Amino acid sequence: MRKLIVGAMVSMDGVMQAPGGPTEDPTRGFKFGGWVMPYFDQEFGEELDRVFKEKFDLLLGRKTYEIFAAYWPYYDENAPHGGIARLFKDIRKYVVSRSGDVDTGWQGSVLLRDIADVKRLRQEDGPNLVTQGSTELVHALLANNLVDAMSIFTVPVVLGGGKKLFADGSAPHSYKLTRSRVSSTGLMIAHYERDGEIKIGGTELDAPSERERARQERMKREA
Repeated sequence: MRKLIVGAMVSMDGVMQAPGGPTEDPTRGFKFGGWVMPYFDQEFGEELDRVFKEKFDLLLGRKTYEIFAAYWPYYDENAPHGGIARLFKDIRKYVVSRSGDVDTGWQGSVLLRDIADVKRLRQEDGPNLVTQGSTELVHALLANNLVDAMSIFTVPVVLGGGKKLFADGSAPHSYKLTRSRVSSTGLMIAHYERDGEIKIGGTELDAPSERERARQERMKREA
């Protein structure tokens, strides 16, 4: 079985929309496209390379796939970060599109139609499946309990709105931090592996006060 890893660049308020540039995804009036790029430094690059270090295939939603397919095949492989362009050219790219209305002409691209296709792919032998962007797809992967690990790059900005990494409905799980790093620009990079069920604790008094009992009753009425 393959490991499915979510790779995400997020703001402090959880937004992951259009990290790379103003034209990436201005939908819903998003005004801050390119918010990640001023924070790119050596540590950022090294940790991004770590995400792509093990053999992997890309797993993308339609919109992110179209962004990548219109950019990376045309990127100068001899320019800075040209190694990513070469890597993406040679690997398999899976794009999930319910409508199937997507041009899969990018070398090595394969169309998947739904989460059932992703489940079957994950059960096969093969390299890791790594997402980038792809908000709607990531929400579906989390809701269907398919995420084995996450690499989250948290940028020290608050954007106030936009497409977010997490939505209500994710399958509950705890995660174990396996590696973390803070870059020179204040970026926090954290790599997580899934680590079982949610652990519950409490700070209740042995004998709840009258005020606490009244509060609990009110919460029941308001639920």
